[in-house]
Amino acid sequence: FLSFFLSFFLSFFLSFFLSFIKVDLVDENFTELRGEIAGPPDTPYEGGRYQLEIKIPETYPFNPPKVRFITKIWHPNISSVTGAICLDILKDQWAAAMTLRTVLLSLQALLAAAEPDDPQDAVVANQYKQNPEMFKQTARLWSHVYAGAPVSSPDYTRKIDKLCAMGFDKNAVIAALSSKSWDVETATELLLSN
Repeated sequence: FLSFFLSFFLSFFLSFFLSFIKVDLVDENFTELRGEIAGPPDTPYEGGRYQLEIKIPETYPFNPPKVRFITKIWHPNISSVTGAICLDILKDQWAAAMTLRTVLLSLQALLAAAEPDDPQDAVVANQYKQNPEMFKQTARLWSHVYAGAPVSSPDYTRKIDKLCAMGFDKNAVIAALSSKSWDVETATELLLSN
């Protein structure tokens, strides 16, 4: 088992040496990994680096790894709260021939092509379908704040600063404004009700 993983990791790292996908061991433990993917070009996630928690079950490769986003992200198929991912290959469409490379590339593809009719986060999916431009701006802002992407909408940044100046936690402010279509009044009501 150990030699399989060592040879797997050597080939994995060599094949991704020049790419924007990375996997590292956590505490020299082969069952706990930390992944990183780059936001795909021409998406609101472009320029961001997204950290992933990857847990390899003892039954791998016959069962899929458990993967979640550590980096907060605004996407219909990824929970904005927990980072849980709704992706068929991480569930019932997994095949033993699939690899971590397949998983990471599929996650990058998911960032580029959301499936709003099979959401993990209903609020995000609703915004994606009802107001695509606001969704893009919101996703871009989250990419800037949490994943290090280039600066996004100055208007959204001003709204965040305004509520933070009132003493609210920045993460709570971003979540409230995002879920309330960037309306400061309803976001404030939400923050005060919590």
